[in-house]
Amino acid sequence: MLAIAVRPGSPGSVHARELDRPSIGDVPDGRGVLVRTIRVGLCGTDREIIDGLFGTPPEGADHLVLGHESLGRVEAVGDGVAGQLEPGTLVVATVRRSGTSPYDRIGMYDFTTDPPLERGINRWHGFLSEFYLDTEDFLVPVPASLARVGVLLEPLSIVEKGLAQADEIQRRLRIWRPQRAAVTGAGTIGLLVTLALRLRGVDVTVLSRRPAPYRNSDLVKALGATYLSTAGTSLAGAGRACGPFDLVFEASGHSPFAFEAVGALGANGIVVLSGVTGGPRPIEIDANAINQDLVLNNKVIVGTVNASRDDFVRGVEDLVRAERTYPGWLERLLTTPVHGLSDAGAIVTALADREAIKAFVVVDRSLDAAP
Repeated sequence: MLAIAVRPGSPGSVHARELDRPSIGDVPDGRGVLVRTIRVGLCGTDREIIDGLFGTPPEGADHLVLGHESLGRVEAVGDGVAGQLEPGTLVVATVRRSGTSPYDRIGMYDFTTDPPLERGINRWHGFLSEFYLDTEDFLVPVPASLARVGVLLEPLSIVEKGLAQADEIQRRLRIWRPQRAAVTGAGTIGLLVTLALRLRGVDVTVLSRRPAPYRNSDLVKALGATYLSTAGTSLAGAGRACGPFDLVFEASGHSPFAFEAVGALGANGIVVLSGVTGGPRPIEIDANAINQDLVLNNKVIVGTVNASRDDFVRGVEDLVRAERTYPGWLERLLTTPVHGLSDAGAIVTALADREAIKAFVVVDRSLDAAP
């Protein structure tokens, strides 16, 4: 079968290669599930792995199959698979796999203290291949009604975890009901955060660098949210005009927002950081003022990464609600398709397209023929 892989740590090594097709017999006790890949989303993590910045191959391998945002269809199941999965079922696979830490042993593998096992990222091949093999514990069924947008479930799971963590922490307040939120960043994650918050009835202000109008700002407005450009409005200014905010969800990867967000929060508010930043970025901050604000106003900052199976399941529920509440909106995020696995260069080009919202690889064209 054909796959797209890299030699981690070697910039520009992305390539198409032939691999053996996996078999459900490769998983012991009849627990194997063979999945035919339909679509695989692309994101900044893939770009950084292609650039040689990080990524680890499986033990004994010199390459890593890319892709951690999947949508597939069950091809075959082992005799030991007794759940909801059967041939023809649409599924999305979670990214992290269990290690040996106490958190892994209770199913919280997204909080592992072990070196992470992540499909398509660290020590486990990803989904950019014609088929992949997994077990039902890590496969989330997706209804046929979401076939055209199900590839967005993995990025949405990041959002679901961040919001669930905010809710869990804010149980300290007993009656916390967020009314106003700010989202920094209007890329895929920022737009999905905005969607999830609007589905929960929250008044949302989105801040991003580019002035409106353009495609992303139009998508924000289609949800009934407010779009502001940081070219003319600071986060603090947005807090004065539209806040104070009960929640700030940082999805831009612009690390100074981690500190600026504190001042835009109201008392008892929470900042969720999801942007992964690399390299140095020294800035000058008023540490005393930030510390005092956090302490005297009971504010919280929390980081969130990756997601659990429960987050994926909640994501399915929100995708269904989104299709009903904002029909057609999700598909507008899927801007930049790459057809097939034969041209690795096309993937690099799609990832470099600054006008793209969500680039994705069409591995199997069965959805293209669907009405």
